[in-house]
Amino acid sequence: MYGRGTCDMKGFIATALAMAPRFSLLNLRKPIHFAFTYDEEIGCLGAQSLVKCLSSLDFWPSLAIVGEPTEMKVIEGHKGCYAYTTTIKGAAGHASQPETAVNAVNFGVLYINRLSELQENLKTRASDHNRYDPPWSTINIGSFSSGTAYNVVPAIAEIKWEIRPVQKSDADFVESTLNNYCEHTLIPEMQAIYENSGIRTEAIARVDGLEIRKNDARRLIADITRVQDTGIAPFCTEAGFFQSLGLDVVVCGPGSIAQAHKPDEFLDLGQLAQCLEMLNKLGSWLSNEISN
Repeated sequence: MYGRGTCDMKGFIATALAMAPRFSLLNLRKPIHFAFTYDEEIGCLGAQSLVKCLSSLDFWPSLAIVGEPTEMKVIEGHKGCYAYTTTIKGAAGHASQPETAVNAVNFGVLYINRLSELQENLKTRASDHNRYDPPWSTINIGSFSSGTAYNVVPAIAEIKWEIRPVQKSDADFVESTLNNYCEHTLIPEMQAIYENSGIRTEAIARVDGLEIRKNDARRLIADITRVQDTGIAPFCTEAGFFQSLGLDVVVCGPGSIAQAHKPDEFLDLGQLAQCLEMLNKLGSWLSNEISN
């Protein structure tokens, strides 16, 4: 099946909705809830709203299955994703007198160089027993924009960057180190020329990873799929939000991430069939039709 989002992750949504009539007829020992979120790609905005809603209830789900494309393999862990936009505000001027202005590009480059240094530092913080590839937290600079003309000192520069932390402490380390660098080094140098200069970083998203834990969700899905080997994912999902509530969480869904975010995105029909079988067995187990 070809189409945008077929594997990421409308295929899982389609199978869940297809199973709804069967679930509604079963005498379930525990209820099954469907939760559809929005804007996952730009900061998991829907998941954040959902978690706030769930946290206000007197009861929570016992476990959660996140149907991101894993080729129906059971994924028990993945890195987080923290995205930022950093704005450098300098002072414009004529290129013939650069010393009277604050070049936002120059200070943006210094900021980016510090990010590159931190990337190397993060490699030293990786655990020797880490299963991720690469095993350390990574930093990516996705965009750097500024300037209008050859002969104008640019006043504004914008940097879009992210960190994929193996552990939350790595993201905290990067944030605090950069804040200290800006506050004590870059900003004083900028404001010595123009007092209204500054650097502001906005956290667009702070999505914690899925920590590897032994839990009921992993055991249940491994049992009903008859696949005991569990893995980790190179991409980020909303699973960390639900884990933060204390839920047992696992990621398992049809399709391959290799096909996501590309032209001619597709979902193999065999994957769809496997997902339907998993959900069918889940319903049977919850209704005592089969034993765990």
